Amino acid sequence: MRGLDYKWIEALEMVASRGSFERAASELYISQSAVSQRIKQLEKFLAKPVLIREKPLRLTTTGKKLLGFYHRVQVLERELLPELTNQDSERPIQVSIATNADSLATWLLPALTPIMKQRKVEFNLSVDLEDRTLEKVRKGEVTGAISWEESALKGCESHYLGRMDYVCVANPAFAQQYFRHGVTRKALECAPAVSYDQYDQMHRQFLQQQFDLSPEAIVHHRVASSEAFVNLALLGVAYCLIPRLQISDELAQGRLVDLMPGFELSFKIYWHHWQLESGVLQQVTQAILEYCHGKLPK
Repeated sequence: MRGLDYKWIEALEMVASRGSFERAASELYISQSAVSQRIKQLEKFLAKPVLIREKPLRLTTTGKKLLGFYHRVQVLERELLPELTNQDSERPIQVSIATNADSLATWLLPALTPIMKQRKVEFNLSVDLEDRTLEKVRKGEVTGAISWEESALKGCESHYLGRMDYVCVANPAFAQQYFRHGVTRKALECAPAVSYDQYDQMHRQFLQQQFDLSPEAIVHHRVASSEAFVNLALLGVAYCLIPRLQISDELAQGRLVDLMPGFELSFKIYWHHWQLESGVLQQVTQAILEYCHGKLPK
């Protein structure tokens, strides 16, 4: 059986990244019709469309999976060729990871730092909610993801990393203004909160399960940044749910106070990656596992 021609996928990647057949052709030093022909040959081989020819051009699900596969092949190639040719590669190895904002703000960067210092590598860190990062692996957009989901996708592996324990905090003045008599349903109806976005299930769960309160009934600032959560709480304009790991110093210094001592929302987090890893991808997995097993509670 004839296999994939990587010139077809190269053309698809160039069209997707440059946004047009014309710019892709210029980048590849071939004609626009040659680019179009390569993609048509790819679609004929797969018997599926890989590109939605609208403005803007968009990849189909098949196209996304194909580019994810192609990127993994490129990583393996860039590691293997220097070994076979005894020449150092001029291009860095690209590694794409989908992560939630809280992991990025706490442990992920320190875990990856040794690899950044030792290897010629280029990380692309895509930030999304914990229950949506795995979809990027499914679509082939990334080689690994941090997720709350335990079950591995087909062709992937899942590793337990530890717990992320969230506490409800505010600065002392805010706590005195809104929660002088404790965190109650009535107090929460008046106190401004901050959540990641309208899909933030954690804050929704906190309000509904603990206080039978709808998120639509309170004032919600929406900020897609874990660091901004802390800053808003420190500024005294909102309370928030934030990993204890991220604010241990602020709690110790009294700049933030735990509004509900003894209460935590805990979530298990997992590292998902494609099977049959080698080289730098294997090192990324090992670095993440070793760092988390020493830093995150079990």
